[in-house]
Amino acid sequence: MKCIYVGSLTVLMTSALLPTLVHADECSSIRFAEVGWTDITATTALASEVLEALGYDPRVDTVSVPIAYAGMRNNDFDVFLGNWMPSMASISDPYIERGDVERLTANLEGAKYTLAVPRYVYEAGVTSVNDLADYADQFEHRVHGIEAGNDGNELIQQMIDDNAYGLGDWQIVDSSEAGMLAELTTRIPNEEWMVFLGWEPHPMNTNFDMAYLSDADDYFGPELGGATVHTNTRSGFVEECPNVGALLRNMTFTLEMENQLMSAIMDDGLDPRDAANAYLKANDDVLASWLEGVTTKEGEPGLPAVQAAL
Repeated sequence: MKCIYVGSLTVLMTSALLPTLVHADECSSIRFAEVGWTDITATTALASEVLEALGYDPRVDTVSVPIAYAGMRNNDFDVFLGNWMPSMASISDPYIERGDVERLTANLEGAKYTLAVPRYVYEAGVTSVNDLADYADQFEHRVHGIEAGNDGNELIQQMIDDNAYGLGDWQIVDSSEAGMLAELTTRIPNEEWMVFLGWEPHPMNTNFDMAYLSDADDYFGPELGGATVHTNTRSGFVEECPNVGALLRNMTFTLEMENQLMSAIMDDGLDPRDAANAYLKANDDVLASWLEGVTTKEGEPGLPAVQAAL
């Protein structure tokens, strides 16, 4: 009777452990959507460095913003660190409202995102979006954006469709972050005019003498497109992977941190993971705050494991 009882207990214990083992296996690989913006490249690299040191397998795919959200809905991605709000509301909010995606936490406060011009254009009298139409010929009736489908380009297109600020006959130039900045780099030495998407954090704010245009509040929001960036996860991910969820909730960034990392990537040519590794090695206080209550994949204390791995 004793042997039968022990055998039954063993079976019961094994069955009880199965959900935990299944979840642990499912959480081995953490799939990030990354959209090719250097700030999100940098924060995704930071998260990847920490997760790998904890024993996970982070995987990153670069996609457009709409594909990132469709991918989280379809269980192709687990995490997206670049939900800029309020500018991304038209893309992200339907997924949030349907419960396909969770807006887990704010990871950056004090960002900005709106139209900008070189300083010499600003000093020539273009200080507001209301001034653009008066100088349409100098701008070639064009606003330079980044990749097609991102929220900033959509807002510019909406301005054009609405004939807001007299821009009804203008065009948006779809490009990429790198392409737009290359165009700006080419134009500035000859003081050629250009209006473009600008944002902070980003090294463009120190690499170029530029200024943000006022009065686009109806499209980009108040305070020069003042923004908060959020961490998003697919529905159910945090419940399946609570340890990773705890890390993601703890992971907040600063403008100074992101500017430093982006400069290392864009100006110094470092690989994003190398830049993230160097930053984390030099900032134990950041690691300590991120890893509070977080363990390795195997359940060991997280902070010493990450410090040793770095």
